[in-house]
Amino acid sequence: MFKSDDLQFKNKILETIIDSAYEWIVVVDHDGRVVYINKNYCDFLDVNRDEVIGAHVTEVIENTRMHIVVKTGQEEIGNPHYIKGNYMIANRIPIYSNKKIVGAVGTVIFRDTKEWDKMNSHIKSLMSQLQTYIQDWQENNGAKYTLNDIKTKSIQVLELKEKVKSIASADISVLIRGESGTGKELFAHSIHQLSGRSQNPFIKINCGAIPEHLLESELFGYEEGAFTGAKKGGKKGKFLLAHGGTIFLDEVGDMPLHMQIKLLRVLQEKEVEPIGATKSIPVDVRVIAATNRPLEQMIEEKRFREDLFYRINVIPFSIPPLRERSEDIEFLTQFFIEKVTKRSGKRITSIDDEVMRIFYQHSWPGNLRELENVLEAAIHLTNGVKITVQSLPDYLVDDPKLLIGQKTLKEILEETEKKVLEITLKKYHNDKQLAAKALGVSKSSFYEKVKKLQIEE
Repeated sequence: MFKSDDLQFKNKILETIIDSAYEWIVVVDHDGRVVYINKNYCDFLDVNRDEVIGAHVTEVIENTRMHIVVKTGQEEIGNPHYIKGNYMIANRIPIYSNKKIVGAVGTVIFRDTKEWDKMNSHIKSLMSQLQTYIQDWQENNGAKYTLNDIKTKSIQVLELKEKVKSIASADISVLIRGESGTGKELFAHSIHQLSGRSQNPFIKINCGAIPEHLLESELFGYEEGAFTGAKKGGKKGKFLLAHGGTIFLDEVGDMPLHMQIKLLRVLQEKEVEPIGATKSIPVDVRVIAATNRPLEQMIEEKRFREDLFYRINVIPFSIPPLRERSEDIEFLTQFFIEKVTKRSGKRITSIDDEVMRIFYQHSWPGNLRELENVLEAAIHLTNGVKITVQSLPDYLVDDPKLLIGQKTLKEILEETEKKVLEITLKKYHNDKQLAAKALGVSKSSFYEKVKKLQIEE
């Protein structure tokens, strides 16, 4: 039996009061990690309290700014918070001890549509306009992804996610390296979202997708009358549009040399000069670059400037390919199946063991993007509720590497040769003479192979 002055008894009363409070309540420490979250908030987020205590708040609550309040010490009262498809009202207050910030407490009110309906119609109208404005801003200028969107079981990638939390607030350049489809853009968005610039623009430009003669005007803009066809009033470049925020230079290794020189000057001088302008304009932008190119080799071949490399490679950041993180294959397979079935409405309950064997032996040159595309195609081609080998694209099933360890070299070569002959015959409508010519073998040799491999004509 507890006594009224028992500390444990008093703590229990306080915990019960907070747990049953009308608001959702969360408390974070000076590193932005959750130290307390009340039951109502856990129920809404569908999380286990014991599991989220100690986790970084960005991994628990979408679009949270609690970690930013801890860094800045600036309270945020009555701010809109977009979470699970609705805007709610959030208060975030820093906690001080001995004049030092030791954490922050956040509360959320107006938790469902019924509560929204009770609000004054004028306020609802303003919030509706605000929601439309923010959605439009996010579509055109804002970062769409957070660390929560990077799904992984890989220790390597989990360490990278922790690295993002460490470097995000440091206002320095980051170079993200990795093969196509590994998720470089997701990491770039996440760094911006966790930085002090998160409320300012996130501007992306693909340096390899824009024609060389247009790249300068895209990056730096131009003045009215700068050249024939220039738009009236001129045009702001991506750097000026990103002022105060972040610019993401995707495929920076594809940038031509003369543009590398101009980019270096912008990074050094922190000012841009639009085409046709008579003076430079100061610009405050954080640069995140990404590439799948071997920049060191390109430097040796004089195709990439060494001084620019060291300017953007302040914090190197390399994402491992999928073939080097096999523990992610099954995990991501289940994640993509859930994602695609939810979008398509198809019901998939399982995946054949042979399919998983193929997945583990495939090299995945297209990485996560390739895995998602393969599963999307397989789901649409599956008649039942189970993904089978018959649902997979031909190139996966016909990969000779999949037979290693299953058959002898002679058997693998014979199977591969048989498939090539069958495909060639089909292409030339069973004309053996044309098929033999296409493969560079004599007609008699071709006939012998067809007979030996028992190919149906």
